Amino acid sequence: MTFRVAAVPLLLIASAAAGQVAAPPPPATVAPEAGMPTLPAWNKAPLRGAWNTASLSPDARATALVAAMTRDEKQTLVFGYFGTDFPVSRYIAPTAALEGSAGYVPAIPRLGIPAQFQTDAGVGVATQGGAKNKRGRTALPSGLAIAASWDLTVARAGGAMIGDEARRSGFNVMLAGGVNLLREPRNGRNFEYGGEDPLLAGTIVGEEVIGIQSNHVVSTIKHYAFNDQETDRNTGNSIIEHSAARVSDLLAFQLAIERATPGSIMCSYNRVDGTHACENSWLLTDVLRGDWGFKGYVMSDWGATHSTIEAANAGLDQDSGFPFDKAPYFGRALQAALDQGTVAPARLDLMTHRILRAMFAQGLFEHPLQQQSIDLPGHAAITRAAAEAGTVLLKNDRNLLPLTGRARRIAIIGGHADKGVLAGGGSSLVYPAEGNAVPGIGPTSWPGPVMYYPSSPLEEIKRQVPGAAVRYIDGSDPVAAAALARDSDVVIVFATQWAGESFDVPMGLDGQQDALIAAVGSANRDTVVVLETGGPVAMPWIDRVGAVVEAWYPGTAGGAAIANVLTGKVNPSGRLPVTFPRSVDQLPDPALPHSGDVRYREGAAVGYKWFDAKAIKPLFAFGHGLSYTRFASGGLKASVANGAIAASFTVRNTGPRAGASVAQIYVAPVAGGWEAPKRLGGFAKVDLAAGASRTVSVNVDPRLLATWDEAGHQWRIAGGAYRVTLADSAMDVKQTVTVTVPASVLPATWRAR
Repeated sequence: MTFRVAAVPLLLIASAAAGQVAAPPPPATVAPEAGMPTLPAWNKAPLRGAWNTASLSPDARATALVAAMTRDEKQTLVFGYFGTDFPVSRYIAPTAALEGSAGYVPAIPRLGIPAQFQTDAGVGVATQGGAKNKRGRTALPSGLAIAASWDLTVARAGGAMIGDEARRSGFNVMLAGGVNLLREPRNGRNFEYGGEDPLLAGTIVGEEVIGIQSNHVVSTIKHYAFNDQETDRNTGNSIIEHSAARVSDLLAFQLAIERATPGSIMCSYNRVDGTHACENSWLLTDVLRGDWGFKGYVMSDWGATHSTIEAANAGLDQDSGFPFDKAPYFGRALQAALDQGTVAPARLDLMTHRILRAMFAQGLFEHPLQQQSIDLPGHAAITRAAAEAGTVLLKNDRNLLPLTGRARRIAIIGGHADKGVLAGGGSSLVYPAEGNAVPGIGPTSWPGPVMYYPSSPLEEIKRQVPGAAVRYIDGSDPVAAAALARDSDVVIVFATQWAGESFDVPMGLDGQQDALIAAVGSANRDTVVVLETGGPVAMPWIDRVGAVVEAWYPGTAGGAAIANVLTGKVNPSGRLPVTFPRSVDQLPDPALPHSGDVRYREGAAVGYKWFDAKAIKPLFAFGHGLSYTRFASGGLKASVANGAIAASFTVRNTGPRAGASVAQIYVAPVAGGWEAPKRLGGFAKVDLAAGASRTVSVNVDPRLLATWDEAGHQWRIAGGAYRVTLADSAMDVKQTVTVTVPASVLPATWRAR
């Protein structure tokens, strides 16, 4: 039996480019227990043992509990089910699973082991599209928007909010957050991730995971690793030199894991060096366990398991999301492998131990789930603040923004701004309590529906500019839009790019919006373009408009956040977490994405590093963002202690109003020898009142000064002179000093304290 991706309510199984994928051969229905042992009924109080002693370490408790378990009980923990009926493959979800959920692992009542109730994803509590009843929950802005805040407090608060909603909704595992580097601007899932730099992505996602897990919810950092495009994602082969991988994509994961200690890591669909990620011993054992010391468990993405013996022995601990694999690999096939000795009993013990350890570490035993009411208004305020912090003012000629009392006639055009704000598609989609503001836009099923959250920028602007005549047209007729523009003091065009899981997108706006903006901008130079996009887009009309605002996918309260920034109620402080190229011709491989082998021509020179190395001027640089006030940075000093660089500098608000600046420290060896001229070494977001100043200190992780020595299996820091640069973006340098760093090596197991 085959099924087409477009018909599947949860695409964690195949890329759109793949077209079809084989499902498990079903009987009349596929029972949730297919391929699994049946545990005996247990009607007594749970047995107790040392594992119930909360004062013991998670490791000691897990060891004691594993010793008390039968083999069937252990196997129950390593096999997970999709939590939603899946008519396409005639699958019926377990009755105990939460309706519309991503996953479920049964409880073991005999020993008091709680069930695992798993929910997507990084922006909030999602509901799978096939569910009859959708949970109305709060959506954070996209992962890129959170990264664009460059604000650790915002990231942690957002994670804490969605983790709270997860627990109150009955979930104790959250499939978040995504840390894959943005190598390919056309990747349909870029909006779920943290940008192109390993330090920024690892730090921001790590903070979000800390927030999630503060609610006694296991968080799952994903998709490990090199899951950089949706085209052919099930069989595509990511090929990269290991030394380059260590200082780019893998470093992002490493920094996030060190910072947050997530309970779980999710291995990805793609192959790496020819071997699927979920049975890749280099990724799962050599790097993750041996070098990084990760003690939690590895779960597969839904449909990413391709074997039993190879996957179990390589380091996969939980086969997730049956029936999306071709077979229940950790079901009866694992039983047979244990019987035959091709998977050792000790391996099953280790897999079980890792899962239980994470459950103990995050308090799942001591804090049983209980569905509770959710403070939706309070959470809307949190997500609105996050959207405001991540909004990036890219261009603002003649101080066109903020809107002032001089703008008596305001035209608002396009983007369904009269109804709401756009969201990304796929498994991460959070359904709003009020329903879709613009229903019926195709595709209405997977990877849709195309969702607009009912937070209208138009209505918010009307409220905040009460004396102005605010007129709206949908932008479907460029001639009518240009006529309205000529008859207005200021024009605001809302432009959209819908992206989502299972498909890649052009690096541009949907439909004919470029022509619309060009026509409107030609009619009225005082045109503001507000972008709601999944990532970077080309802007062929950039010279015809006065201002550009990147709002990303701004979440539940996005309309209010956008209006607050446009009217000046909020001073924009977001900075780009990704380079905006002028066109695909500036990319390392303009022909990507494609099926088959994907060779990373740029190696570790991801994003701004590629542009630096090739002396290419992008449309907007990594780290770029404007404000309604002015900042001056200087007084840079740098020193070296124990092989690490510490920098200090002063930031002053020299403008007329309060605001926040993001000071960025870049580092580079004077002698060269890196993948690019410089790397981001540290950053700080600084809030200042008008006229105020602050001295800031930033420490540079020594690994950001190093290259990876694959032969020696260690970090190697070349001795000599290093430039330390204070900048407002990767292209906007304010001051540079030079320090001398001694030569040194760090073991693969080294980590920052």
